[in-house]
Amino acid sequence: MKICITSRGTDLFSQCDPRFGRCSYFVIVDDDTMNFETLQNPGPLAEGGAGIEAAQALIGLNIDAILTGNIGPNAFAVLNAAGIKVFTGINGAVEDTVVQYVEGQLS
Repeated sequence: MKICITSRGTDLFSQCDPRFGRCSYFVIVDDDTMNFETLQNPGPLAEGGAGIEAAQALIGLNIDAILTGNIGPNAFAVLNAAGIKVFTGINGAVEDTVVQYVEGQLS
């Protein structure tokens, strides 16, 4: 399963970023292998609609779930329509958040 976490940095030890649309990076993790890739978020440079722009950048990457602190209703709707599950209220390190997700501790 591919999980996307909003992050302040580029690796598994980075802190999660509570903002979806204006986070610095997306860390995309395969929860079976813990292999990951990092994408820079185009949203921080957007004048408006950062969340929608970020959501559109992620659609098509075969992501199953997004873990973030907060997400706006428009970005949530775009991701929901694409069949991507969204979990909010995360904090801590990216790796710890993935473990919490895999263990069913996020809702």
